[in-house]
Amino acid sequence: MKRTSASTSTSASEAVVAPVRIGRLSIGALGILALALGTLQSVVEPALPLLQRELEVSPAEGALVGNTLLITGAAVAPVAGKLGDRYGGKRVLVVLMAVVSAGGLLAGLAPNLPVLLLGQILQGVMVGALPLSFILVRKHLPAGETRLAIGLVMALFTGGGIVGTLMAGPIAERLSWHGMFALPTIAIIATTLVVARVMPHDPPIASDGRIDWPGVVLLSGTLLVFMVGLVRVTGAGLPPLAVGALAVVVAALATGWVAVERRAASPMVDLDMLAKPAMWHSCVLTFVITTSFGMVAFLLPQLFAVSADGYGFGAGTTDIGLFLLPGAIAGAVSDSVGGVVARRFGLRAVLVVGAVVTAATMIALASLHTAAWQLVLAKTLTAIAAGLGTTALLTRTATAVEAKDTGIATSLLVVTRVIGIALGVQIGGAILDAGADPSTGGPSESAFVAGFAVAGLVAALSLIVVRINRTGART
Repeated sequence: MKRTSASTSTSASEAVVAPVRIGRLSIGALGILALALGTLQSVVEPALPLLQRELEVSPAEGALVGNTLLITGAAVAPVAGKLGDRYGGKRVLVVLMAVVSAGGLLAGLAPNLPVLLLGQILQGVMVGALPLSFILVRKHLPAGETRLAIGLVMALFTGGGIVGTLMAGPIAERLSWHGMFALPTIAIIATTLVVARVMPHDPPIASDGRIDWPGVVLLSGTLLVFMVGLVRVTGAGLPPLAVGALAVVVAALATGWVAVERRAASPMVDLDMLAKPAMWHSCVLTFVITTSFGMVAFLLPQLFAVSADGYGFGAGTTDIGLFLLPGAIAGAVSDSVGGVVARRFGLRAVLVVGAVVTAATMIALASLHTAAWQLVLAKTLTAIAAGLGTTALLTRTATAVEAKDTGIATSLLVVTRVIGIALGVQIGGAILDAGADPSTGGPSESAFVAGFAVAGLVAALSLIVVRINRTGART
């Protein structure tokens, strides 16, 4: 009996031992890993027109190549965050990177579209890396430095978009599109080995309950069915009966998940935490911001690729990457300072200015899109607005919840971000398909005008949400 008590006491003390404070090397390793992941995620955007030609698919079907990754990410990120809270962020992060590496290598060797999509499915696990990184910096750093570290990781993840945007074209055009998946994957494998070496193990959070597997399955199932349904409805289209059936399935799964979480002794998601204004306000605003930005991110490369004989620019993959580069740089910079700017000027001011800038830019672009610089400027302004807004919301959420909920809270916000971008991309693809020119089969100029106008209106919704939240806070 004495031995058992001593053993129990020792285990408990080990479970709550303070984590080792990490230095610049460990934070840098996390940042470089985020950079490599951002590179792998972003290579599809400038190369999408090329992939559509190589694979002989429509714009809506082409959007599925990028969204397949987001579908997996939406389903996996909450699970990864919860497991990271429970068992330690480093341990779960290394396992996830092994899956991502397998997906990247598979995409690099893919002989056809189905195999490429399978590789994208496995790569989608990378979305879970962000909340796991936030767990590590929250556990190993004081609150003040946590904001800076989260901003750095987000900035480098976005900065990976710069690398991916630049390298996709030259590699795809001079070698093949397979190489643009293989090279970032090699970097991920190498960087993961460094993280495993230099990052100290973070102690798991002590818990008396077991993992809420019914809650895990129901939440993942809800997100998976929702994302697949979203892609199908906005892509190839579904009859009204099928759309209604999907809505019923999603509602049933979500209702079942809520019921399970209310009764679970150790729920996957603390519904009281989810009901906090700082949490659900951030989710709603992130969703609106990223939906608008997802439309912009999809429409601009498509317009650059349209033949110069008409209203487009006839740009190749490399040229598209160069056109998108200023926006990628602006997004990386804004991601790095989003939390600091919000603390200096106030979260509401950041969100209002971002919404106004994005809406005004999109409405102007609907009228003026005859010069490449106009599109470049539009991408830069919208990237700054989206980066500042979403990172400010993320850092507020990460520091507003208890340390034991950091992983699940930030992963839910990351999932919201993923769903918003996926919705925006699919809406953009559906608008271009609906506005196809019967004589050429390609999208008409009016379709792009409609897409930019819709993106501006969606961005303007942020103002309504901010106003409602402010009114609710007063009452």
